[in-house]
Amino acid sequence: MNQILNTDLPTGQEVGETVRVVMGTLFARIQSGEYPTNSRLPSERALAAELGVSRNTVREALDVLETRKMIRRRQGSGSFVTYQSEQVEAPVPGSVGERTSPLDHLIVRSIIEPEMTRLAVMNMTPKQLEKLAQIVARIEAVRTDLTEFIRLEEEFYRWIAKATRNPLLESCYEMTIEVCRSSFRTALMRKHLTPDRIQDYQTRFNSLFNAISARDLESAVEITKLHLVEEQKLFMHET
Repeated sequence: MNQILNTDLPTGQEVGETVRVVMGTLFARIQSGEYPTNSRLPSERALAAELGVSRNTVREALDVLETRKMIRRRQGSGSFVTYQSEQVEAPVPGSVGERTSPLDHLIVRSIIEPEMTRLAVMNMTPKQLEKLAQIVARIEAVRTDLTEFIRLEEEFYRWIAKATRNPLLESCYEMTIEVCRSSFRTALMRKHLTPDRIQDYQTRFNSLFNAISARDLESAVEITKLHLVEEQKLFMHET
């Protein structure tokens, strides 16, 4: 998981799963540089509307980010990023990220993602489906910005995980995202994400969204498995 989710909370402070998802989304944007150091975050109202959550949820997430010293809040001015992304460029020695090989990562994803997709097809709410449609639209708008594409890919799968309504599965998948971000896969994707490959990925995301939207469980799971096969081919090409 992200380090902001691993660190113990101050005494008496509890964080719900929706708040954790918002925290993870904001942290990913900060970490990717979308919200650079010293930049001002969107307003609570804007973030709540974009993420499909209440302002109270956003406020809670910002409170925790401030506790983690990721942001600084100024009354009447907003929230400003204080986090330095260089802090997490390399995996911590001995961490799961450092010890996980590309093959390890693919094996875990092949176990988790098909089941995650199956549960999402059955459980995704109209509101979550609408949010997923917005993410797909933003994915389809990317042309050459690899950082943005990778960030949106994470967000896409994070919302599918949330739609499973299984907090443990959601947390497990959050760990795969963190390992992916802190180790090999991001560098591998940056190397191979040509405009043509981005377009191919966009087509897959759109197809998967359409299958989920239609509640077509069999097609959604099959698309997920085929996507993992392509990831495996990319990995094998590197070995």
